[in-house]
Amino acid sequence: MFKLNLKIALRNLWKYKGYTAINVFGLSIGLASCILIFIFVRYQLSFDKDYVNGDRIYRVVTSWKYTDGNEFSSSGTPLPLPAVFRNDFSQFEKVAAIQQSGGIIKAKAQVGKAEVKDSESVFYAEPSFFEIFNYEWLSGNPNQSLSAPNTVVLSEKTANKYFGDWHKALGNSINLDASKDFKVTGVIKDNPQNSSFPLEIIFSYASFNDRNMKEWGSVSSGSECYVLLKNGVALSDLAKPLAQHLNKYENDKDAPGKVNHTFQPLEDIHHNEDYGNFAQKNTPYNQIIGLGIIGLFLLVTACINFVNLATAQAISRSKEVGVRKVMGSPRNQLIWQFLSETAIITIIALLLACVFAELTLPKMENLFGGDVSFSLFGHPIIFVFLFGLLVFVSFLAGLYPALIMSGFSPALAIKNKVAANAGGVGLRKTLVVVQFAITAILIVSTLVVIKQMSFIREKSLGFDTEAITIVDLPGDSLSQLKYNSFKEKLLAVNGIKTISFNAGAPSSGSNNETSFTYNSSKSADFQISVKSGDEEYFKTFGLTILAGKAFTKSDTTKEFVVNETLLKKLNIMKPEDAIGKIMKIWGSSGPIVGVVKDFNNYSLHEAIAPIAIFSRKTRYSTVAIKLDTKEVASAMKNIESTFNSTFPDYVYESNFLDENLKGFYETEQIMGTLFKVFASVVIFISFIGLFGLISFVATQRTKEIAIRKVLGASNLELVKMLNSSFLWMVLIANLVAWPVAYIFVSNWLSTFQYRTELNVWPFVIAMIASMGITVITVSLRSYRAAKVNTIDALKYE
Repeated sequence: MFKLNLKIALRNLWKYKGYTAINVFGLSIGLASCILIFIFVRYQLSFDKDYVNGDRIYRVVTSWKYTDGNEFSSSGTPLPLPAVFRNDFSQFEKVAAIQQSGGIIKAKAQVGKAEVKDSESVFYAEPSFFEIFNYEWLSGNPNQSLSAPNTVVLSEKTANKYFGDWHKALGNSINLDASKDFKVTGVIKDNPQNSSFPLEIIFSYASFNDRNMKEWGSVSSGSECYVLLKNGVALSDLAKPLAQHLNKYENDKDAPGKVNHTFQPLEDIHHNEDYGNFAQKNTPYNQIIGLGIIGLFLLVTACINFVNLATAQAISRSKEVGVRKVMGSPRNQLIWQFLSETAIITIIALLLACVFAELTLPKMENLFGGDVSFSLFGHPIIFVFLFGLLVFVSFLAGLYPALIMSGFSPALAIKNKVAANAGGVGLRKTLVVVQFAITAILIVSTLVVIKQMSFIREKSLGFDTEAITIVDLPGDSLSQLKYNSFKEKLLAVNGIKTISFNAGAPSSGSNNETSFTYNSSKSADFQISVKSGDEEYFKTFGLTILAGKAFTKSDTTKEFVVNETLLKKLNIMKPEDAIGKIMKIWGSSGPIVGVVKDFNNYSLHEAIAPIAIFSRKTRYSTVAIKLDTKEVASAMKNIESTFNSTFPDYVYESNFLDENLKGFYETEQIMGTLFKVFASVVIFISFIGLFGLISFVATQRTKEIAIRKVLGASNLELVKMLNSSFLWMVLIANLVAWPVAYIFVSNWLSTFQYRTELNVWPFVIAMIASMGITVITVSLRSYRAAKVNTIDALKYE
């Protein structure tokens, strides 16, 4: 029976090969997109899932709440906290501190090879970190390798990079910042790509030294703490001891804000934008859900095409059903026959989809960066997903047409008197409306995404970003002595306009918030964002001074320049009124000498913070160089050679400011690109389905068209007749889609503090575009039907 059903199915698919091709191609495009979305979603949800006891691992994060209602959070903790947690919390099995830093790493030159030197992100970790996280050790062990000062553990890739072979690294040394040697005591396997911990070089925590080692009031996002809860311990069990800890160590009654710590699950680290992570990669759950919904839209749209065409074909297959019923075929056998046809189409489409997906994967890897690789068949779950797709699509697309066609009355079917609406005209119209509603939603959403990304690119941030390169500087005291001579050499280079030493550009990832006092000995009830820069900072970045002037040249903090937002929070109405008032930050007091116009110090997702700018040479970590746009290439070469001659022990690294700022919106850019691609696929599937449906409808109405022509109807009138019903369906679909699209795009735009205005035009354009493409698609096919010779059409049968 199976062999017979297969033969009949193949014969029918070949008989209606045009519609089979439309179904196969439409399904394959939809399935390929679903496969790509699944690979991406599976990859994102796999982050940090391979650690043993992962359900008991938590990161301690910090938050502050101020009396003015503002809140601030950080992934970091005070440096004394891990040791206190280890002693005071019996609920923890392990506690580990880890510190992120950076530096210049150099290894001794190997025989016959040049010296390897590079700027690296480095970490200082307690041995217990590797007892919480089960890394695979190629050599050494977590209990001993990082227990002594001046020891280091390398990843396999890094050990091979500096020593040629990781086996040769053991017992040898690497140098940090041309000042201290560290002995290699262990090598670990490279981190997987789906990890929030890009650990390549890990120094012993006993080697870490910071002036804030005993300061509870200082928190850096690079200082993280992880805990492993004992079996049977719930988060609620930590509430009481945590409250006791905060009252004892951290919450001073006179402090402007109240400190709190929460325990963030390991699985949440990659998906939570509030705190960030060492890998600087975040994909929020709402974006993953959004892509999943698009995948479902793709699947539904492709299946709607199949249902529409299958039910439209039902009448033409009525005789076949009648004959088979008369010959004794029960209804369930007919249902399985039609489902087997759907399954064959789905299998062919799925095989074709796998080919399309494999061809597209390299483009997807390029979108996410060169260090990310996706595999179509790299995980068993992919095969489970493919099988699930096969079963789901076969039943979703095939069950209703099978029920319709198997339910025909044999007597009426053989006489070719099956009602015209037996093929599910009402359902087809409903499905077309649903399909075009989905299309309209995605057109509106895509237009709004494009508009917001354009708004981000064009919005003035309040400072100059063009042709400014940011060069990293060595921060040790010996190098700081060379800053002035380095600046003099650079000013002699053609193409350089201004130079400023600083701790970060006006808008950068380097944002430091602290308490301060204003004209009194009591701290203000909110924190301020601080930026260190020399007297050229304002000119280099094009900051607008509204009142007063820039501070004078100084290596230490003597004067302050503040922004408008700070004055508003202090209830100062006129910028001139703030000039001369005394501020105190980090133990340094001085007058406010200038007020600058507000500029965005964070991404456009966040509001402008109150800011104070002052000079402090010991904190400078970069130099900003404003270039003449006509001489950028030659100037950059001279900057690099000047840096290398001035700081021979360090590695030259530079980035253009406008490129750095694009990094703020990397996730939005990626998601926007995916959104546009998959929205285009949905639109494409919808309209090839529409073309197939109008083709079949035109074929079914051949006699009607011929009779109308005989009675005097023109080709244009016939085209209008066939267009009208589809245009009404598309119009209704748009009206249904608008409220849904509005809710979706409004929620997405609300994640931006600064956003484009949401007006009616994306909705109007979506309607005009969908109706326009419908008119073109239907008109092309209906005009062909209207041109058919009336005699040939009427003498049919």
